[in-house]
Amino acid sequence: MAAIENFDSIYLDLSKESGKCRFAENGLGWKPAGGGDAFTLDSGSIGGAQWSRAARGYEVKILQRNSGITQLDGFQLEDYERLAKIFKNWYSTTLENKEHSLRGWNWGKAEFGKAELTFNVQNRPSFEIPYSEISNTNLAGRNEIAVEFAVNEPGKANGHNGAKSKGKKATAGKDQLVEMRFYIPGTTTRKEAEGDDAGSDADQEEKNAVTLFYDTLIEKAEIGETAGDTIATFLDVLHLTPRGRFDIDMYDASFRLRGKTYDYKIQYEAIKKFMVLPKPDDLHCMLCIGLDPPLRQGQTRYPFLVMQFKADEEVTLDLNISEEELNGKYKGKLESHYEQPLHQVVTYIFKGLGNKKISTPAKDFTTHRQQYGIKCSIKASEGFLYCLEKAFMFVPKPATYISYEQTQSVTFSRVGGAVSALSTFDITVLLKNGAGSSQFSNINREDLKALEDFFKLKGLRVKNEIDEDANLLAAAMRDEVMDSSEEEVVGPKADRGSADEDEESVDDDFRAESDSDVAEEYDSNHESDGSGSGESDVDNQVDDDEEDEDAEEGDEERPKKKKKTA
Repeated sequence: MAAIENFDSIYLDLSKESGKCRFAENGLGWKPAGGGDAFTLDSGSIGGAQWSRAARGYEVKILQRNSGITQLDGFQLEDYERLAKIFKNWYSTTLENKEHSLRGWNWGKAEFGKAELTFNVQNRPSFEIPYSEISNTNLAGRNEIAVEFAVNEPGKANGHNGAKSKGKKATAGKDQLVEMRFYIPGTTTRKEAEGDDAGSDADQEEKNAVTLFYDTLIEKAEIGETAGDTIATFLDVLHLTPRGRFDIDMYDASFRLRGKTYDYKIQYEAIKKFMVLPKPDDLHCMLCIGLDPPLRQGQTRYPFLVMQFKADEEVTLDLNISEEELNGKYKGKLESHYEQPLHQVVTYIFKGLGNKKISTPAKDFTTHRQQYGIKCSIKASEGFLYCLEKAFMFVPKPATYISYEQTQSVTFSRVGGAVSALSTFDITVLLKNGAGSSQFSNINREDLKALEDFFKLKGLRVKNEIDEDANLLAAAMRDEVMDSSEEEVVGPKADRGSADEDEESVDDDFRAESDSDVAEEYDSNHESDGSGSGESDVDNQVDDDEEDEDAEEGDEERPKKKKKTA
């Protein structure tokens, strides 16, 4: 055989770009065709090799002695004999021909190997998951477990670091697999329940199969372990987002959140923002951590962690760190001993380990109660809005961050124009480039002037629809007052218009007609009733006839008088 064997168009660990692979007696190397960092592997690190069908042809999977895996994809079928001789003669390793199951079944058996998790269907591997690609795992249900894959920056992918860093293949393509879930029913025991009989009352001795899978995966993938010892630990810290209580373990390059159901390990590199926000109740303080990529809990993403501490809760803490590291790597960043309020200690340690700038509310704005947080709501979610030096921040849920640079305009408006809404108002923040808008509702009217002055101080475009409505309302009220005053002046001169004239004419007619008629009728009735029985009918005949005619005329006219009077 030649001293060197070359292969072109080979992809390393699912890299986007192909390169040239070279095998030699002392090891192998790969270099991208477009230039860049080369990858090398010593012959002493090669513990085994497998040949199988892959995405771009055929793949050689090299199992390293330190539990790492290197994948070389893009070989042709006729390269098998040539590669088998290379591994046998130079590396004393047999190139094993491994066939995958192509049935497409989604049920099988999971096996934990030295370097990867294999899912077998009918005793053939369907797919493999290297432990180096697993960033986290959680119990997502009673019999369900979620396996999350690392997502790093594109520039850190392509596998040039071998197995030293997690997520070396995660950003190889535009579309990425970020989570996989396994349904594992039934129960099992470890070492036959340690000698105990599995009866109906032995639920505590038995262990769910999903729990055993979870514990084994954490151990194999080293999810619960990090490089180095724990520098500081904070127990039972209340988190508002995501909701729950988590223990915080802080390491040299990452921190870990341990809860009853979920367990997360987050790199300090993922921290993009760190804010200390005093709560308006003057009893609590919130720490808000912005993450990119966001924290994932099932289908929900949390771009911000919101912790809450009691402002007067103090703690005494000694860091688990050597004097050499304290005076060298962390000089001026950390102290060996802390005796301060708990939220301040957590802040200082995050700042020292993560090397992140701490943001606080702007000093140029306070509410009418001399506080930094404005009580308001986003839709049905109540929370607090903080005006920072360079952005808005709403907490706790949904945690919303809007920088002033992304803001096109800020509009003050009244809630629905109702009279009861005069004590509150809304703020609508319109974003640039059509990125949408956010509305903060039910803000106390007494904070309007201070907010408007602060936004103008930050150079934001402000539109106050409340003052415009107030001006229009005042103008309308002035017009109404003028109209009513004119009516009061004109009224007395016209004696209240024609209505008064009609009323007086009716009264005059009633008095003129009713007085004379009633008196005449009364007199005639009085005379007829008061006449004696001794008067002769002859003497009164003419008078009676006249009176009867008058009475008949009066009876005929009476209904007319009533109608007129009515």
